[in-house]
Amino acid sequence: MKFMLRVAFWLSVVIVLLPVDRSADKLQAPPVSAAEALSAAGAALSDMRQFCGRQPDACTIGSQALKLFGEKARNGASMLHTFLNGKLGADEGTVGLSHSSGPSPGVKAAHDTLLPADLTPPWRAPPARVPIPAKRPA
Repeated sequence: MKFMLRVAFWLSVVIVLLPVDRSADKLQAPPVSAAEALSAAGAALSDMRQFCGRQPDACTIGSQALKLFGEKARNGASMLHTFLNGKLGADEGTVGLSHSSGPSPGVKAAHDTLLPADLTPPWRAPPARVPIPAKRPA
C-alpha cells in the first residue's frame, strides 16, 4: 500500500511539472497558479465534508486544477507516445496495436557508418622524460 501511495505521489509530481501545449488551444479552463492550487488543496483537506457547499471558490479552483492536471497527463502521455514511436518506429515497429513489418522505406541500415578519420586513434603526446638523478660522489 505504501508503494502505491509513493508511486501516485511521484507520478503526480511529474505530471504537474509537465508543460502544457497551449498552441492547440485544447485547454478550456483558465490557467491556475500553483499558489491557488495549493490553497484549494488545503481548503479541501480541512473541510472534506460539504466543502463545495461552504467554500464554492475552493471547489471551482480545485476543479480547474484537476482539469489542468488531467490535460497535462494526457499531453505527457501523447508526448511519450510520439517519442516512443519516433525512437522505436524505424527499428522495431510502432508502439501500440499496429506493427510495421520490416524497415520503413527510405531508412538506411545503421551499420558501417564510421569514417576512416573516426577509426584512427586519438593523438597522444610522447611520454614525458623522467630526469635521471645525478650520481653523488661518495
